[in-house]
Amino acid sequence: MIENKPKYNEVYSNATLYTNYDDPACWNDAIRNLLQSTPAQLRSNTKSICVSGTSASCLLVDPTSGKVTRSAKMYDYDISHSRPGLNPVAGLLATAWVDEYAPENHATRAATSALSKLLHYHACQPIKGKSPEVLAHQSEYVANTIFLFNPKKCGAGSAANRREYTSDWHNALKLGYDVRQLKYPSWLLKCLDEVGIDASVLPKVVEPGQVIGEISTYAAERYGLTKGTVVVGGTTDSNAAFVAAAAAGGSLPEYGTAVTSLGSTLAIKMLSRTFVEDSKRGVYSHRFPVLGKRDEDGDGNGDSNSSSREESWLVGGASNVGCAVLRQENFSNEELVELSKDMDVSTDSAYDYYPLTKMGERFPIADGKKEPNLDPTPDTRAEYLKGILQGISNVERMGFQVLGELGAEPSFPDVVWTAGGGSKNDAWLQMRERLLRDSVGGNAEVRVRRADNSEASFGAAILAASSFS
Repeated sequence: MIENKPKYNEVYSNATLYTNYDDPACWNDAIRNLLQSTPAQLRSNTKSICVSGTSASCLLVDPTSGKVTRSAKMYDYDISHSRPGLNPVAGLLATAWVDEYAPENHATRAATSALSKLLHYHACQPIKGKSPEVLAHQSEYVANTIFLFNPKKCGAGSAANRREYTSDWHNALKLGYDVRQLKYPSWLLKCLDEVGIDASVLPKVVEPGQVIGEISTYAAERYGLTKGTVVVGGTTDSNAAFVAAAAAGGSLPEYGTAVTSLGSTLAIKMLSRTFVEDSKRGVYSHRFPVLGKRDEDGDGNGDSNSSSREESWLVGGASNVGCAVLRQENFSNEELVELSKDMDVSTDSAYDYYPLTKMGERFPIADGKKEPNLDPTPDTRAEYLKGILQGISNVERMGFQVLGELGAEPSFPDVVWTAGGGSKNDAWLQMRERLLRDSVGGNAEVRVRRADNSEASFGAAILAASSFS
């Protein structure tokens, strides 16, 4: 799994790596460092590998050389914001293209969607001809570069050296892939054709956990992995966190099971019988894979028989509020622990905060101009912390209410498993449970619990294991 935090210090065992969250070279260095720090026996016993990354983080690459041709646009890159050095009308042009072709309320209509970013790349500098560049999400870029890449064959033509970038249902959703019909839709292909982009820019798509191929000879030799180890379709970090928290036993969770990831940002997912979508509120549905029951006929082109199985949907969205604001406001770990001990979570805070770290929100309403609200500042740090935690909790509550309003079934979760750093705060768990119960008239059936396994990397491992279960 790739976790993204601006300019963080990531520690793997005894190895330390300084990385920048939007630098693809740093993503790869982090994985190489992890592999080299992993005991040799664990590496040699590895049978399957799954890579997860942040949703809608993508870049353009040369499929022959594998070199990055356009810098990465991360999950929170908003094309509606003008930036120094870029064509000031590119965002307007890309937005107009999305508005013209994407269906109403489709996930791609968000200014942070992968399709918006692809069209923004083209508006800044045209993507010319057939396959000079291909789009890769963060997860498939890392999977290809680290695990599937073989050095260039000298004297071979470009076709022999061409890399195949294979995405998955979860990452490809915001690119426009139809997760109900399991293919790229006609409206998307028409859009690309009429704006002058060859459809070969699109990656293939498979089910998360479906085998893509065996690792390269180069990867096996360099990292001490066993030849025959497979790479499977990846996923996004919040979906991986759901699998880690709710499907650790390898069986499907019940409908109404939800997972809230309380990391730098807030993401909620609930297992629903129904597909719901509304880009104006930042809501979308991911098709949930059936663990251990793979369709052997899928060829990666979106025409597998997976559609014949009973559909289950992970409905939800990701907000820009989250624990990052606590660091911005200089709360140390020690202070968080101490102030939470005596916090009265049975009463509401007097402060109505919307704790963003910067302008812009994705969910429960998509508003690129949404302003942070952390005013006024209380007299005590304890009051300030309670107000911030309640503000994040209110966004979570509004998120689940929006899912119900849009037709999720059931309309509200029965149990909410909590992943991420915020799950360690018992007082916050109790606060959130009270607020969620209040939303449904004090329904005692709403339970908020800490997930036994809360790491997205664990969920990715479950998907990897499902390829041979």
